[in-house]
Amino acid sequence: MTYRTQKVAVVSGATGQTGSYLIDLLLERGYYVIGLKRRTSLISTDRIDHQMNNKNFKMVYYSSFDPTVTYRIIQEYQPDEVYNMACQSHVKVSFETPQETMDSIIHGCLYWLEAIRILNPRTKFYQASSSEMFGRNTEVPLNEKSVMLPASPYACAKLAAHHLVQNYRESYNLFAVSGILFNHEGPRRGETFVTRKVTKAAAKIKLNLQKQLVLGNLDAKRDWGFAGDYADVIWRMLQISNAQDYVVATGETHTVREWVEEVFKHAGMEIEWRGIGLEEKGYINDVETIVISEMYYRPQEVPVLLGDPNKAYRDLQWDPKVKFSDLAQMMYKADYGEVLEENGGWIEASFFD
Repeated sequence: MTYRTQKVAVVSGATGQTGSYLIDLLLERGYYVIGLKRRTSLISTDRIDHQMNNKNFKMVYYSSFDPTVTYRIIQEYQPDEVYNMACQSHVKVSFETPQETMDSIIHGCLYWLEAIRILNPRTKFYQASSSEMFGRNTEVPLNEKSVMLPASPYACAKLAAHHLVQNYRESYNLFAVSGILFNHEGPRRGETFVTRKVTKAAAKIKLNLQKQLVLGNLDAKRDWGFAGDYADVIWRMLQISNAQDYVVATGETHTVREWVEEVFKHAGMEIEWRGIGLEEKGYINDVETIVISEMYYRPQEVPVLLGDPNKAYRDLQWDPKVKFSDLAQMMYKADYGEVLEENGGWIEASFFD
């Protein structure tokens, strides 16, 4: 079989944003890649459709709740590297589905570690940790040694998996690492996440297909980077000689309000804010366009996330290429083009022009 002469990588969460960028990168670098996705009634492979006919790529069904699948994959493919990207990944949803969130993250990670330990200890393992683990800790910038105070079921689960990786690395000498990724975005981001929600809405508003954008806490601060850049540093973590955990971030923080303003600036629409808090609204050409709703507030807010990526810069020679403004422009342009295509490309004018 072809893949036996190549390095073999397994990527769970293959149809997710970061998983899809990682698959692109691995294939470009000569790997045979097994992409794992859970079974759904809808064919949700749009992020990796362009790789489906690649002779070095294979899609396999997978469930993070079923350890027999994990063991079978390790036994059958004997991978050089496993990248565990799959889980219930929406922070607000984790308050509504805490058990599914905890199980998919903690057990999903544990099953991989056990399968590797028992069947193929030479396999290198990457776990997708999260900046949400820092939670209420506002002593920024946050690095690999900062105190973690998780503020959601999602964050609690990610922290438990993070400690599992450290434990298996130290107890069984596995090459197992965690990337503590701060917010990573791009045109492949799901539309329920605030960055993509804003860019898609801006495109529709510009094209007179939507009148309002409803948001939650505008003052939350996040360290936003490009998911494509982050896929590169994830790969780099498994190429060094010593297994270590790394913070992956840009070292800059911006509020949700700044993101909204940056996106709408690239759309040629200037926002005027009126009011404070839940009464606040954003107007464009005196049209009430952006409304704040308590519905989108979390039960417990994380006020600020700002990463210190110096260890990754130093050890991995990694430096993110896409800056905040570039990211906003990239995502807006992609959504503008997508909205045009969805509507047959005939829309030309905006009621703001």
